[in-house]
Formats: sequence, structure tokens, C-alpha cells
Amino acid sequence: MHAPARGRFDFPPAIPHDSRPDVRSPSRFLFWLIRSYGWVVPAMTLAASSWLVPAALTPWLLGRAIDAGVSRADTSAALAWVGLLLVVIAVGVVGGIWFHTFAVRMWLLGIYGIQRRVSRHAVHLGHVLNRRVPTGEVLSVSSSDSDQFGATIESFGHVIAAAMSFILASALMLTTSPLLGAVVLIATPVLLLASTPVLRPLTRAQSAERTESSSLTSLASDIATGLRILRGVGGERTFARNYERQSQKVRALGVRLGTWQAVVEATSILLSGLLLVTLVYLGSMRLLEDSLSVGELISFFGYAVFLTSPMQTFFDFAQKWVQGLVAAQKTLAFLGAEVPWRESDRKLASNAVLRDDLSGVSVHPGRMLGVVSADPDSSAALADRLGRYLPEGSPEEVDDAELRGRARRLARRERLAARARQAREDAELAARPWGVTADGVDYSVLDIADLRRRVVVSHTGALLFAGTLQSAIDPWGTHSRQEAERALEVASAEDIYASLPGGWQGRIDEKGRGLSGGQRQRVVLARALLRDPEVLVLVEPTSAVDAHTEARIAERLAAHRRRRTTVVITASPLLLRRCDEISVLVDGREVVRGTHDDLHDHPDYRRIIARGMEDSHE
Repeated sequence: MHAPARGRFDFPPAIPHDSRPDVRSPSRFLFWLIRSYGWVVPAMTLAASSWLVPAALTPWLLGRAIDAGVSRADTSAALAWVGLLLVVIAVGVVGGIWFHTFAVRMWLLGIYGIQRRVSRHAVHLGHVLNRRVPTGEVLSVSSSDSDQFGATIESFGHVIAAAMSFILASALMLTTSPLLGAVVLIATPVLLLASTPVLRPLTRAQSAERTESSSLTSLASDIATGLRILRGVGGERTFARNYERQSQKVRALGVRLGTWQAVVEATSILLSGLLLVTLVYLGSMRLLEDSLSVGELISFFGYAVFLTSPMQTFFDFAQKWVQGLVAAQKTLAFLGAEVPWRESDRKLASNAVLRDDLSGVSVHPGRMLGVVSADPDSSAALADRLGRYLPEGSPEEVDDAELRGRARRLARRERLAARARQAREDAELAARPWGVTADGVDYSVLDIADLRRRVVVSHTGALLFAGTLQSAIDPWGTHSRQEAERALEVASAEDIYASLPGGWQGRIDEKGRGLSGGQRQRVVLARALLRDPEVLVLVEPTSAVDAHTEARIAERLAAHRRRRTTVVITASPLLLRRCDEISVLVDGREVVRGTHDDLHDHPDYRRIIARGMEDSHE
């Protein structure tokens, strides 16, 4: 096997993942986001100023050049003014290039920074994520909202630069004609205030479209995930009709949103045009009164044309800020969801004896324990408790479908109250005695991160993400080639490496599509073995492989995990024969314990493994 490639991507320091976002309100979140970019936003604003400020000087310099060349016939002075005008234009061109460079950088930092934070928080929430926020909401935050934040913050830097250029242009007009300068300074805020009524329906339309769009994403995700099941029960048409109805609803809301966006755009153009006409009219009157020179009139016309740009920038910022607030509101519902586990500085003791009170099962250090259960759900629940996962079906659990249903029926305040109540219930559940102890110390007082790091549960539902075989086996890139090869060998997965074009860099599709069930199961097993935790809990690790492969895995697994704590939940005699001891569960309780040979004639044990031997293999 060839050595895995050690590619690396050094992400810029913007939006550090260890900084805590301000989730008290959407506007505070946006300002926190702006501050989190560090020097990028100020640099972008400065670059935008170097682009727009020269544009504000251009009409003034042009008027001076015309007056010098036409009115006074001073060629040298005219050439000097023209030369200065060219320098200012050149500075503006360079500033524009730098502005767009920083804007694109900031935009990309925003997209990937938010996506990284969303991924990190989703991992922290783990399986309680669906109790708090619908799946489609998370996907929308990671995709469309992260892009919207880039647009909002780009417009924030742009509008500051536009305000600076506007102030400069107004000052130049005041020095030339106090009347016209006063008209601009008074009319501009009046016109902006006059446009605010159209922003409220725009906000409502944006929020409604965003909510229903996330519901559509959730529905699409549910359909894609359960497509095979839907085909089996004939539910494709029903879900297709539901998706069609929801998509038409989103389409109608999109048309409504587009209408209000068009109204805002039309309002900005209309008001900017009115200001332009007013300035040209008043300037012409002043020229007829000999209060203005030809060059000054041309300057004022240039000011009037230039001011349409800051005016439209103000309107664009108002629109983008509204959209950013809507996106922030949805993001807060996710990032504001607290993990239910309390922080603790107490660690899991090394070589501790783990005991589950509910089942009566004890896990002794340095031994391989097989768990056989007449009820697979009971043994799976035991694995979850050993890895400390909140049990399913907590009081008033708010799942994905319920949240989507409530989104249509309840007011936003009631939805937030329901999610807050769920968070409190999860926290109370996590704080109770867990019923699993390590040397007599209950799990509830142990540090969850340390526990999850040292007790790893690998089950049949574990996911494979799209990427290379290397990233599937060693997601963090922290192990050597020899260690990775050894894990593949123990999982009897060498044939997967050999069959993939590119070996370690061979591509694996999302969720392991393209691999057989047995191949996918062995990749998941190799990943868990490479992690090499202090306590490894394997749930049906060989249920999809043939008997010959299973025998190889059983032999290699026992040798590989010798003198390390391992729990194997299985009904396979090939695996159970290699275990140091076996615990038999009936109705979720341990009824007997011993070796495979000791339990050979026990009726409950014989009945369970006989059923396991009848299971189909790859």
C-alpha cells in the first residue's frame, strides 16, 4: 500500500471556532460576525473608500479644469487639473480592484467560517440536534444563510465608504453653492426615511420565504434518506405530492419576495432620480443668475450623477441588512441551542470497571465481553448508555416532523418556547444519575468530551462521508500508514483498498454508495479500530459479511484488542467464541454470564445464537 497523502488546508484565522457568538439578538449576532473578521472588514472598507472617495472628487476636479481652460483660457492650469484628475481616477481604479479583492476574501471567509461553526456545533449537539432544530434549518443555515452573511457584511463595508464619499461630495457642494449643498444634505435623509415603509413587508416576505424554504429542504432530505423504504411501501407518490405542494408554496413566496425587492429597487431609482432632477434644475437656475460658472454647473451635474450611487448603496444596504437579520434569526435558533451536558473536570478513571444498573452488565478492563440479547433494541440501548447518549423518547420530544408542523401553526414566540422547553428537559435528563458507573462513579459527573474520547461506540448506522479511502479510515489524518494498514487488515478490508482505483486516494461516495453492505461495514470497523480507544463498543460489526470473512475478523479482532477493554454486541458464534466472557440478556437484564463453552447448553443462549446463525450473510 502507498502512504496516504498528507494534504493540508490552512484556514484563515477569521471567525475563530472557539469564539462564542453573541446570540442575544439578530443584530448583535451580525455585529459579532463583523468583529470576528478581524482586519478584513476594515481593510475592505478602506479599499472601498479609496474607490468611492476619488469618484466624489472627480466632478470637482472636472469643473476646475473646465473653468481654467474655457473661462480663463489658462492651458497650463487646465492641464494641471486634468493631470490631477487622471491621478485621482487611477487611485479609484486601484481602490476598486482592492475593494473587490477584499470583498471576495471576506465573502469566502464568511461562507466557510459559518459552515465550519455549523458543523462543529452539530457535532457537539450530536443526536439531540433533531430535538432542537429541523434538519432543513441546519442545511439552510450552512448553505444559503452563510452566503447571505457574506453579502450583508460586504454591503456594510460598502455603505460606510459610500457615506464617506457622500459627506465629501456634500462638503464640496457646500463650498461651491451653500443652497445646493443644503438641498442634498436635507433631501437625502428625508428620501431615505420616506422609503422605510417598503422595508417592513420586505422583511416579512423574506422571513416567510426563508422558513418555508428550510421546510422544503427538510422534506427533500427526508425523501432522499428514506427513498428505498418509500419504494418498498409504495409511498413515493404521497411524498412526491407533498413535495410538490411545498415547492409551489415556496415558489409563490419567492414571487412575493421578488415583488417587494423590485419595489425597493424601483423606489431607490425613483428617489435618486428625483434628487438628480432637483439638483440639475437648481444648478441651471443658479447659472442663469450668474451665481455659478459653467465648470461649477458641470460639477454639480457630476455630483448629481455621482450621488445616485451612494443613494442606491444605502438602499442596497437596507435590503441586505434586512436579509441578514432574517438569516441571523434562523442561525440563532441553531447556534443558540445549548448542549445538554454540563462541563466537568472529572475524568474517566483508567482501567475502570463499567457497570450498567439497568441491565446489570459489568465490563471489566482488559477483557473482551460479548453481549447476546433476545431483544436487539435492548443491547443497542446498552451500547448507547455505555457511550453516554441521551435515550430516545424523552418527555415531549420535539422531532423534525413536529417542528415543521408547528412552524405552520404556531407563532414564532411559541416555537421558541417549545424549543427552550425541550432544551431544559434534555439538560435535566442529562444531569440525572445516568445509571452507568465507572468504579462506582456515575457517568453524569464525568466530563462528556473525555468520556466520548475514551469510550467509542461503533454501530451499524455509522455514516461514511464522501471522500477518499484515507479520509474514511483516518478522518483526522493523525495516524501513520502502518497503523492504517493494520486497521484494514484486522477488519479484513484489504480487498477494498485493492479494488479502489487510486488505493488510498480512491474515491468513496456519500454514505458509502458504490460499496457493498459488507465492504461498508468493514470500512466502518477499520475506522473504529484505528481510533484505538480505551473502551471500544462494537454493535453487530460483522452482520453483513460472509462466514469466512467473519471468521477472519473474529480471529484478528481478538488478537488486536488483547488486554484492551472491548464490548461486542452480536449473535454470531464466530465472534462470541473469541470473547473472554459473554453476557446473555433477556428482557434487557443479564440472566447468565460465562464463556462460549460454558453457555453452550444454556437454552436462552442457544436460542439466540441459533437465530444469529440463520441470518443471511454477504
